[in-house]
Amino acid sequence: MSEFSSIGLVGRQDNPNIIDSLNALVDFLLNRNALNIIIDDGVSSLLQGHKAFSRMQVVPQADLHLHCDLVIVVGGDGSMLKAAGTLADQNLPVVGINRGRLGFLTDILPEEIEQNLAKVLDGEYKEESRFLLEVRKEAASGKNQQKSTGQILGCALNDVVLHPGIAAQMIEFSLYIDEEFVYQQASDGLIVATPTGSTAYSMSAGGPIMHPNVDALVLVPMYPHSLSSRPIVIDGKSEVTIVVGDRHQTMPQVSCDGMVEYTADPGDRITVSKKAEKLRLLHPVDYNYYATCRSKLGWSQRPGSS
Repeated sequence: MSEFSSIGLVGRQDNPNIIDSLNALVDFLLNRNALNIIIDDGVSSLLQGHKAFSRMQVVPQADLHLHCDLVIVVGGDGSMLKAAGTLADQNLPVVGINRGRLGFLTDILPEEIEQNLAKVLDGEYKEESRFLLEVRKEAASGKNQQKSTGQILGCALNDVVLHPGIAAQMIEFSLYIDEEFVYQQASDGLIVATPTGSTAYSMSAGGPIMHPNVDALVLVPMYPHSLSSRPIVIDGKSEVTIVVGDRHQTMPQVSCDGMVEYTADPGDRITVSKKAEKLRLLHPVDYNYYATCRSKLGWSQRPGSS
């Protein structure tokens, strides 16, 4: 007997490579007769050729929680990142079918659907709670730069990045943690990453890998104009504030999980802190974070292992 009765399917409509996996997944779910299939309107076009399309209910992604009790994301980690904020807001458990390159977040392979997904649906799974970051803008006003009411720019499961955009220009900014001044820096930008995002852009920029259970953030400077500037790991409950400088007359961009959300003006205050809602991520019972790192990052096996 399945623990979940109504299953939502999410993916990216601009990724035709997932059509075969979507069709196979629908066939698998239909064979479990008690399940209702709800599809995100973003992938409905990819499933219109399925013989049972008329039996599926198409709803906006923002309304999935009204119709289903589990969501399956089909695609790569980018598909999970794109949907994470909405699914966290809806408090829906999520499982991922990997059709991408890495699969840190979407960890069930298409050929494992009948084995591992069946177990998840039957209640045999591990559940993780992954926190996200919320980004706000507080525009400066007047000579004293008094901050205005914060405006939410977006949220991120992996990272929030201050960067120059297309042109390779240096950015000047001041960094505060819990309203305490840390430093003023000239660099190509700053990465604020969660433990989930520590194996993504942050790692490429020289940041540490953090286990998902760690309640921490890492701040990674990008090509700083100082050899002594290094990544900093801070308490996950901290509020990070970045004040954009005007020395270089740049208008840096703020990105959440790779998507540009805002172009900053000199004097803007960008605050980054934990989002109240968390992502409920389900894994097969044999999921092991370190095994995933060995597989995805090319770490060596034990001596003598095959």
